[in-house]
Amino acid sequence: MTPPPAPAESAAPADPADPAAHRSGTPHPIVRAENLVKTYHGDSAPVPAVRGVSLAVERGEFAAVTGPSGAGKSTLLHLLGGLQRPDSGSLWIDGQCVDGHSEARWATLRRRSIGVVFQFFNLVSHLTVADNVELPALLAGQSPKAARAAREELLADLRLDGRERALPGELSGGEQQRVALARALVNHPALLLADEPAGSLDSKGTREVLRLLSRFHQRGQTIVLVTHDARMAAAADRVLSFFDGRIADDAALGDGPRRTPPGGVSGTLELGG
Repeated sequence: MTPPPAPAESAAPADPADPAAHRSGTPHPIVRAENLVKTYHGDSAPVPAVRGVSLAVERGEFAAVTGPSGAGKSTLLHLLGGLQRPDSGSLWIDGQCVDGHSEARWATLRRRSIGVVFQFFNLVSHLTVADNVELPALLAGQSPKAARAAREELLADLRLDGRERALPGELSGGEQQRVALARALVNHPALLLADEPAGSLDSKGTREVLRLLSRFHQRGQTIVLVTHDARMAAAADRVLSFFDGRIADDAALGDGPRRTPPGGVSGTLELGG
């Protein structure tokens, strides 16, 4: 009598950060980080800013990182955008490991795939609004005609048409932040990183930035936002509470379940999993 065949072993789930998983059709996160560590070394004792943080951000997600000043929120965002380098740990952007990227490769990646908005706008003071927005598109290889068309569409969408020839110093704070947002989005980046984008604005400017971020998220834009403002965080899908260099809590807004990272605050956190 022929013995029955042994039961087939179930396949292990694909690693979303593995390029082979992407080739097989398995979606991967826009951002995946594993055990990121960053410590600042000054004249006094070393200051740990990010302590073994692991996370994943899914395509189309809006994640807000909140916490007190000095918790390491901005450092984490800068690590995700390649603006600073971790002391250890690994990072994948859209399925590609970027641990060995040079500054030049990071600059190219940011031009093409990552938009960054800062608290203090960082506009080029001697360039007009039009030039500030078009410049990243030109640097990314777009033709002048395509860059101009993208700029016109964004400025109209952000209610800045008619201000193309103005210099940044001639704009209000809210207008400058809208220009910074247009500049960050002109290349249609897969990921938008926003570091306290309303931190230097009044309540009217804060509401305007919040409305714009929500609008672009509804269109499918992936956003990671660092903020201390509960109103800003409330627009996100998930809120990551960051404390003492670690993710202390992960709360899904709306009907989603509240989840705590396994293994404590330094465990792996899957956003939108």
